[in-house]
Amino acid sequence: MAKIAYILLCHKDPAAIIRQARRLTAAGDYMSIHFDASARAEDFQEIKQALTDNPRVTFAHKRIKCGWGEWSLVQATLYAVQSAVDAFPRATHFYMLSGDCMAIKSAEYTHQFLDENDFDFIESHDYFDSDWIKTGWKEERLIYRHWFNERTQKKRFYGMFEVQKRLGLKREIPADLQIMIGSQWWCLRRRTIEWLLDFARQRRDVMRFFRTTWIPDETFFQTLVRHLVPEQEIKSRTLTFLMFTDYGMPVTFYNDHYEMLLSQDYLFARKISPEAKDLKRRLGLLYAAQGVQFQISNEGRSLFKFLSGRGRIGRRFATRFWETESTLGRERELLIVVCKKWHVAKRVLERIRQTTNVPAIEYLFNEEDTPLPDLGGIQTTLGKRTRHRRALMRMLFDYFETDRLIVCIDPANLDLLNDFASDRSVTRILEIECQFSDDYLIGHAMRVGLAGDQTSQDTLTRLLPTIRNDMVYEADRIRDAQFENHCRMREVAEPDDNADALAAFLKISADKAQEIAQTDYLFAD
Repeated sequence: MAKIAYILLCHKDPAAIIRQARRLTAAGDYMSIHFDASARAEDFQEIKQALTDNPRVTFAHKRIKCGWGEWSLVQATLYAVQSAVDAFPRATHFYMLSGDCMAIKSAEYTHQFLDENDFDFIESHDYFDSDWIKTGWKEERLIYRHWFNERTQKKRFYGMFEVQKRLGLKREIPADLQIMIGSQWWCLRRRTIEWLLDFARQRRDVMRFFRTTWIPDETFFQTLVRHLVPEQEIKSRTLTFLMFTDYGMPVTFYNDHYEMLLSQDYLFARKISPEAKDLKRRLGLLYAAQGVQFQISNEGRSLFKFLSGRGRIGRRFATRFWETESTLGRERELLIVVCKKWHVAKRVLERIRQTTNVPAIEYLFNEEDTPLPDLGGIQTTLGKRTRHRRALMRMLFDYFETDRLIVCIDPANLDLLNDFASDRSVTRILEIECQFSDDYLIGHAMRVGLAGDQTSQDTLTRLLPTIRNDMVYEADRIRDAQFENHCRMREVAEPDDNADALAAFLKISADKAQEIAQTDYLFAD
């Protein structure tokens, strides 16, 4: 059975650290603590005194001052790991934690998971080929030496960088290493840890290299594990659930995140808010519980993106400089079908194709695989289509040799509707208003990743009103925009009323509009 030695790096809140150590070791596991040497000496003494009688707790044999982005974070980890290896010969796994982490599964589940998955869990992506680093320095982290802390000694940090850059003092990366990058929160098997410590003792050149790289906690373990362990024995993921905002800041979890955290396919989570006392209490009780069944739905990241994104509505893409004065053409008509139920819009489009000769294209700004002609590459991705939307539409008008074209757009794309409506061409909009049952909304949540097969009914119950209100809000924004040529079909309306809307939208006879509107299965789910 798995026995875990938790490697805890911390620098504050001694009471929380004491509780965390007692809770995790009470289940039969171990802990090795490195408490930052720059923290208050009284706090360290409080921790040491409270845990001195616990044979399952040890301390790093040397304490050092740690700084963000420095080698000191890796060195502190190595000190704590070595102490754990020496003190706990029965430990089978070593799990990296911070003081802000808490278990979101029971000890029983955690041990069984590790028994059934004989892998090293460490996020590791190729440093140069992956997009793990979103902005800022990349190669510069490695090929120049960094002796100073970027946050506390900015002048020295950037001054030494500029000196090396001007003098061409680049250095080589160790030839036998493929540099990898990823999260510092890993879980490694004992054999891997022993190999890594032996490697660190033997390869002084590698240690010298990493000591002067910038932010080595994201590259040191990630690189060496890939170097030492066969690829098939590594899972490139962390077992600690963490998220970041669009601004690069860690997402903090509070009391109302309990059910969501338990449903994620992870063993721990960070960061737990110091104020989330009820969440901490419930998670603390959970770790010691027996026989708990977990429904893994893993919708946490999708839910966060959805809910946080609702506060940013109103942004639109700026037109590119070559499109500033572009137009689809004064003599052209762009007919836009707007509907949240894509299958309903596609049925309407199919019936329009059967009764008119107007070319019609489905959700070209929402579905990557929408059939489109070869337009020189502009049609290949959703990003390109959206960025160059006016150029794309002009090319489609030219391709079909027509002055009238129908497209489908999701109601969430208000920026597209505004852009096309402001063009010199004639833009007509047909909004199709549908009814949304709870079953449909649940299916929608699953299709877009907001929920999964194992999402609890309680989570769905709380989520459905938000999704429903979001759809109503999208429709309200379209009506508030007061587009000049805006028609509306409604699922609850009579066929005659819908026929009038279709006739005005398509500029067709009442008979043809009736033929479309009276289709029995038009709104069926």
